[in-house]
Amino acid sequence: MDYNFREIEKKWQQNWAENKTYHVTEDENKKKFYVLNMFPYPSGAGLHVGHPLGYIASDIFARYKRLKGFNVLNPMGYDAYGLPAEQYAIQTGQHPAITTEQNISHYREQLDKIGFSFDWDREVRTCDPKYYHWTQWAFEKMFGSFYCNTCKSAQPIEKLVERFEQKGTEGLDVAQSEELEFTAGEWNSYDDKKKQQVLMNYRIAYLGETMVNWCPGLGTVLANDEVVDGVSERGGYPVIQKKMMQWCLRTSAYAQRLLDGLDTVDWTDSIKETQRNWIGRSEGTEVEFTVKDSDVKFTIFTTRADTMFGVTFMVLAPESEYVQQVTTTEQKAAVEEYLEYVKKRTELDRMSDRKVTGVFTGSYAINPFTQEAIPIWIGEYVLAGYGTGAIMAVPAHDSRDYAFAKHFNLPIIPLIEDADVSEESFDAKEGIVSNSPVAGKNSLDGFSLNGLTVKEAIAATKKFVTEKGIGRIKVNYRLRDAIFSRQRYWGEPFPVYYKDGMPQMIPAECLPLELPEIDKYEPTETGEPPLGRAKKWAWDEANKQIVDKSLIDNEKVFPLELSTMPGFAGSSAYYLRYMDPNNNKGLVGEKADKYWQNVDLYVGGTEHATGHLIYSRFWNKFLFDNGVSCQEEPFQKLVNQGMIQGRSNFVYRINSDDHSKAPVFVSKGLKDQYETTPIHVWVNLVKNDILDTEAFKQWRPEYANAEFILEDGKYNCGWAIEKMSKSMFNVVNPDDIVEEYGADTLRLYEMFLGPVEASKPWDTNGIDGCFRFLKKFWNLFFEHNTDKLIINDDEPTKENLKSVHKLIKKVSEDIEKFSYNTAISAFMIAVNELGQQKCHNKTLLKDMVILIAPFAPHIAEELWHVLGETTSVCDAAWPTYDESYLAESEMQLTISFNGKARYQKTFPADAQKDAIEKATLEDERSQKYLDGMQIVKVIVVPKKIVNIVLKK
Repeated sequence: MDYNFREIEKKWQQNWAENKTYHVTEDENKKKFYVLNMFPYPSGAGLHVGHPLGYIASDIFARYKRLKGFNVLNPMGYDAYGLPAEQYAIQTGQHPAITTEQNISHYREQLDKIGFSFDWDREVRTCDPKYYHWTQWAFEKMFGSFYCNTCKSAQPIEKLVERFEQKGTEGLDVAQSEELEFTAGEWNSYDDKKKQQVLMNYRIAYLGETMVNWCPGLGTVLANDEVVDGVSERGGYPVIQKKMMQWCLRTSAYAQRLLDGLDTVDWTDSIKETQRNWIGRSEGTEVEFTVKDSDVKFTIFTTRADTMFGVTFMVLAPESEYVQQVTTTEQKAAVEEYLEYVKKRTELDRMSDRKVTGVFTGSYAINPFTQEAIPIWIGEYVLAGYGTGAIMAVPAHDSRDYAFAKHFNLPIIPLIEDADVSEESFDAKEGIVSNSPVAGKNSLDGFSLNGLTVKEAIAATKKFVTEKGIGRIKVNYRLRDAIFSRQRYWGEPFPVYYKDGMPQMIPAECLPLELPEIDKYEPTETGEPPLGRAKKWAWDEANKQIVDKSLIDNEKVFPLELSTMPGFAGSSAYYLRYMDPNNNKGLVGEKADKYWQNVDLYVGGTEHATGHLIYSRFWNKFLFDNGVSCQEEPFQKLVNQGMIQGRSNFVYRINSDDHSKAPVFVSKGLKDQYETTPIHVWVNLVKNDILDTEAFKQWRPEYANAEFILEDGKYNCGWAIEKMSKSMFNVVNPDDIVEEYGADTLRLYEMFLGPVEASKPWDTNGIDGCFRFLKKFWNLFFEHNTDKLIINDDEPTKENLKSVHKLIKKVSEDIEKFSYNTAISAFMIAVNELGQQKCHNKTLLKDMVILIAPFAPHIAEELWHVLGETTSVCDAAWPTYDESYLAESEMQLTISFNGKARYQKTFPADAQKDAIEKATLEDERSQKYLDGMQIVKVIVVPKKIVNIVLKK
């Protein structure tokens, strides 16, 4: 019987669906294991072969864990809201819901063809009101909460109100946007609107003015990763920095818990380090500087207060509120010109670009240590959101300050003995604080740092500034509060209406607030977000319902929020919803939550190392504080799959000024004889780097009359490894591979390409090997080219047992380590060995079928039933190996003479050195090397070599 993969795969995919083979429920009698993929955004282009890489890797592990007896949750869904669908809607007028549904259907069809063990009964879509009901609910909970630094958790806002009523802000230690001070009496005298404005300073979900990436061409705020080189990734529209009132989430309140949690999860060191850097904890001192001849004061944060004697200038962030206050009339034009320049630069650009730019404000600040007046500059390398948005610059001991000082010819004062102040070495972390050009002023009120080590100087300075009241100890974090508004249509609506200008939450029992219909998906003519076009978009407070906008009277009917939530809103807690997707009373029920707990294995790309992972961890910790999630960390183990790169092919067109003639293409080996231009060619027209010239002619009209200069009757293409891209014609559709070779071959080949975490090139030329392997595996069960089953119950030989048990051990260990490529190599070796041994033992072959089931489930399922089983191979028990079968009975050594290998010889595994030496010297193959020679010594390295040293 031939290996008819098309028939087999179609049969079993249908069987799995009909029998709900992958449906899972809570089972207290089994240990749980939760496998999760970062769910995809369903684009119109569908999947290419790079997309399933992580899904295949996690599916292998999920199937393996099920075979090991675990109750495995392996769900899939769609991150269905996003800018691409909205832009397509603007271009075509088609509702984003229609194109999203079409794209999801295409994705589902492609995923099913690859044979994943997803429980589709748990599918979630972020654009489904039944799903975003709970995103809106979580947002309302955040709006109704503040973060208590003392108890280190989110608390109901009502507790804060009680505190204000009794004590005001006295002794208050909570997360806040700015430090406010008021008494209980003052609080109680505030009207309701004033109280709501004050509470906004403390809410975890709050309205605040913040600097954003504003794209006028798209009419919306963009995330940093949606901006490339100052323009929008989608459409290429200019992006500027703009202050806007936006909904924000107080992620910064959870900064320390986000840091501490990294010590409890099994992630790679590189991802942990990326997160730590993004959170950016630093301990230091806040010190107040006064602007000369002014009442204006501003605070700086420094981790090196001991270097204040070396401050030679100050720098403000361009967005700082102090810029307008300190800019002199003479410098106003220059400052405004500079601010216009910075508006076009994203924070990401400013952080990564080492270009030095800045402008002098015209004002000076007084150094509280030296009483010297130092110039105040504006520089884009200072960010408003980190620290206080103002820095003291010590160019002798900071690289960016040094570059700024050199560029604008500002003073540089070393404070450390033997400090090497140069571009190569600027940060003196060790050494003794010494006298300097300001030695006479290197003390204050008898306080001196001279002669102290750097560590001693830092400690002394912190103590001094605190005692003198000119500063305070402070811990800062680089992590910003998340901007949570987008001026788009295709996103989760905010459950918010506005009363007397202040936001109010729609009652939880009225959720979800569904996205309304609109006639166009662009901002309104007056600049409002697209939801401004909705006719039925007002809240009737008394009747608790959505009504027509024309009824707004701001007494009973109020306007609704026009912005929508960003993409990460829907992806921040989807893993919890998978646990209990049909619960209409909560995000997740207590029973499901306690059983599944958190994700045991999370697989996805490194591009989410900061944004998604930070936001989802924050979201989960907030839900943990509210008793919704029972584990503080959502993802216990994280594996980042690498990228599959495309193998591009080129044809070489001979350059010609006469464009009326048919194009001529020369084969790769002859191209150096001509002046040519390489042109990307669709990979489907090429096999083993040989071009199908007739198909090429039919590919595009301009090539219909193409002529070819061949080598040996063939056209050889050039090739390169590049990112998969439609423009390079190197995108490979997995459907094509499945059609030609089968899903099991695709699964094996993607894993065989290399380690899961590594990026590797796709090369269709190598896929035949995996296909041939599956046919060899099939032929262990059937007589070649017949349907005769050749399995038997013969007693297995030692070699049979050794081959199979060696494989059980290797595959078991490799799956646990995600070393799938080496596991597949071991499979190929074992199948070759069993074929040579003519092993068709039913018991051993049954173990082989179970072992291959995670990698190639269709062929495994078919052969499992060929062996007489009636249940799914998914429900089999993973085989165990017996060490006694792995013991070597003999060993093969290389016999060398004077270091040159001459032949191989087999010895008993327990042979001693003397016996090995004697047998080697007596071997007839040794005689021609020993003839006429004197043996100097015989070196025996057990299990490796025998080397006989000779001389004449």
